[in-house]
Amino acid sequence: MTDEPAPARFDTKIAVLLRDDLETWQRLNVTAFLVSGLGTAVPELIGEPYADADDTPYLPMFRQPVMVFEGPKELMTTAHTRAVGRGVTLSVFTSDLFATGNDRDNRAAVRAVRRDAMDLVGMAVHGPRNAVDKILKGASMHR
Repeated sequence: MTDEPAPARFDTKIAVLLRDDLETWQRLNVTAFLVSGLGTAVPELIGEPYADADDTPYLPMFRQPVMVFEGPKELMTTAHTRAVGRGVTLSVFTSDLFATGNDRDNRAAVRAVRRDAMDLVGMAVHGPRNAVDKILKGASMHR
């Protein structure tokens, strides 16, 4: 018999869906932007601050893993529609945001386009595991 604790299984899931035609730098940038708001929208996702053996303080991070998926443009649209319909916590990144340089212009670029006309390149969702799995149906793990 082992004394090791069972792996944690979370009732919720944090997932990022990226369009599969992005450059590497775009994938990294979009992922960082997409998850940056989750901790403020759902504060319980954030754990306690870290410290090393020398008591150097570090910022807290998410309590659970962030799963990263990819898919074609059509899947982005479908997943977005599913996410909005299920009412999960959601962030979006559109192709227009690659041409802006600040938060105000980012928000204005999203505001200028109707939901069904957005050129989505990424989205992040947080919600019940089964809901997030259904939203991302058809996506593959990012490689």
